[in-house]
Amino acid sequence: DEYFAVLDLAAEFYLETVQYVFQEYRLPKGELTYRGNKLDFTAIRRTSLLTVEGERDDICSLGQTLAAQDICANLRPHRKRHHMQPGVGHYGVFSGRKWANQVYPLVRNHILASD
Repeated sequence: DEYFAVLDLAAEFYLETVQYVFQEYRLPKGELTYRGNKLDFTAIRRTSLLTVEGERDDICSLGQTLAAQDICANLRPHRKRHHMQPGVGHYGVFSGRKWANQVYPLVRNHILASD
């Protein structure tokens, strides 16, 4: 069922996103823009960041979510946390028993602990 639970996107937007993010790597290069302005992730200073990935993810390879940790360079280390969920693929990170019993409590607690 989760394969059918996707948002309808205009083809142009989808193709542009694939090009900018996955082919040209504009996000980690600091070249991604919004309304003509470069996005500056070093401006992020006062939030907490939790990145999560699945051990068997066949869509986002291991380590890919860690790029968010790197580009948010001005977040203090105690505000960054990374979790690799053993035994799940792409959808298991946010769907199913392991999500409900292991990942969701981690996400919930991370949000509650953020000040």
